[in-house]
Amino acid sequence: MLRPIVVFAWMLFMTHAAAAQPLQLHSAGSLKGPWLEVIQAFDAATGIKVQPRFGPSGVLKDAIVKGAKVDVFTSANMEHPQALAAAGLSGPVVLFARNRLCAVARPGLDVDQSTLLDRMLDPAVKLATSTPKADPSGDYAWAVFRKAEALRPGAFAQLEKKALQLVGGPNSPPPPADGRSGYGALIAEGEADLFLAYCTAAKVTREENPTQRVIALPPALAVGADYGLTVLKDAPPDAYKFAMFILSPVGQGFLAKAGFDAPALPQPTP
Repeated sequence: MLRPIVVFAWMLFMTHAAAAQPLQLHSAGSLKGPWLEVIQAFDAATGIKVQPRFGPSGVLKDAIVKGAKVDVFTSANMEHPQALAAAGLSGPVVLFARNRLCAVARPGLDVDQSTLLDRMLDPAVKLATSTPKADPSGDYAWAVFRKAEALRPGAFAQLEKKALQLVGGPNSPPPPADGRSGYGALIAEGEADLFLAYCTAAKVTREENPTQRVIALPPALAVGADYGLTVLKDAPPDAYKFAMFILSPVGQGFLAKAGFDAPALPQPTP
């Protein structure tokens, strides 16, 4: 029989070993920039490590349903985390950020906000999107197509048929190994003339590729994106600390700096 002091020492060791395990974060790839800063700041403030995995939110959600060990899930929509909560796999879902869709155009393409739909429908223009269902960015692109249908009957079928789903699918090629934007690289390689992408991603793409242009969608085509956070069932208490850090002014500040709308930031006094 083990002596009580040995059992106590073993329990201390196991508690320390459990605490030393980094939190597992599965997150939409569009959050990679601000999340790397959030993770670093959280580690500095608490000493708690976070191991992120970035990818299309739908693909990550499916992995969780199949049993992937995850503590915190941050999705580019509300539906995927809500599906986990409805299945009893996670706690409540919190809106923590908002984004929008923009268009990124290759150099030399004659397009502006007023002619964007014309160029999208032009058979000679290669229009690219992410992959619907696997990645919310693709779902939001299809929402743009439905708005286009209201403006020009028949537009949805044309856009759905011609859209090149170049990223965001389970079998899509990985982003560039040097960490640069995949959207900008695909446009530079001639794979796309126009790319519907998150405005935050379009901002990064423009910074990396100064000759590419970012076009805001006109109001009649504009689509917003709500981002949802949930803590998975049986996650350790530190997972809730990390979730609260995301919702804190510090975490929300990193999101705002990256171009997201951060709903939990205090509003300035009029």
